[in-house]
Amino acid sequence: MYRDISDLIGQRVPIVGEAGLGYQLGPEYDMPPLMLTADEIEAVVLGAQWVAGLGDKTLSNAARDVVAKISEVLPKRLKAYVAEPSVGAKPDSAPAEDNVDTLKLRRAIHEGRKVRLSYRAGNGEETHRIVWPIMLGYDAETRLLIAWCELRQTIRHFRTDRVTEFEVMETSYGRNKGELRRYWELWREEQLKTDPSK
Repeated sequence: MYRDISDLIGQRVPIVGEAGLGYQLGPEYDMPPLMLTADEIEAVVLGAQWVAGLGDKTLSNAARDVVAKISEVLPKRLKAYVAEPSVGAKPDSAPAEDNVDTLKLRRAIHEGRKVRLSYRAGNGEETHRIVWPIMLGYDAETRLLIAWCELRQTIRHFRTDRVTEFEVMETSYGRNKGELRRYWELWREEQLKTDPSK
């Protein structure tokens, strides 16, 4: 460790302190930003344009903020890749309105909490379910909640525009999130083998 500290000081990193007492990084020190290539900038701009059009207000604002932050730190020669990109996302209409608060749902996914929902299928049948949310998926027309369904005892995809009631429960599903996600990935591979159009 002392050799590393010495190397950093030799590179003019403002470190103060001494062996046995401890070291502290000077408050004036800031890591230089990681510079993106022109292609990376356009990839981020394209992704942000797509996300901004998804109808999720929180993510739309976050996408715009990311582009603004990147633009702020870019050297002048690269700013045109944000202001006038050579790529663009098709301005599709936002997904259908739904009763799902995507911010709460994403929080439930991160925290491993169960969700209680009422769901109206395409044929009009309504069921009440408790699900373990894994991921919120987006396409141009719909949002999908991918979850383990306690009623069906398997993975299910729920269109959020068909969710009539939605409540994040205090109860955790008691499983490792990574394990549940890996289970979904294996389930999806099997589904694609039997029906590649999915």
